[in-house]
Amino acid sequence: MKRKSGERLVFSTESGRICPSCESPVAECQCSTEQTSFQGDGTIRVRRESKGRRGKTVTVIDGAPLAHDELQALGRELKALCGSGGTTKGGVIEIQGDHRTRIVERLRQDGFSVKGSGG
Repeated sequence: MKRKSGERLVFSTESGRICPSCESPVAECQCSTEQTSFQGDGTIRVRRESKGRRGKTVTVIDGAPLAHDELQALGRELKALCGSGGTTKGGVIEIQGDHRTRIVERLRQDGFSVKGSGG
């Protein structure tokens, strides 16, 4: 199927997501390595969410001033700390369960500015 002029490819079944800047697969994109995924004021926000998750509670960590690889590593570290599963996507870390107190304490020990309440 041909694309109309002015339209751009955003996903390919062969290579997955496509970078909007250079129009190459995200895994091979050179322009994303120059940029960081961080956008915000430098304060990490920790909150509990259950809306849209069929009643399951997750702890959401948002606004970390870290590059993509560092954010992935922090996500793995926090999941291990809590002994729980989770994911890191779109610059946000989600940990299954309500672990706000433990996560806020750990992030403050690491020297981050954190806003969030313990449960």
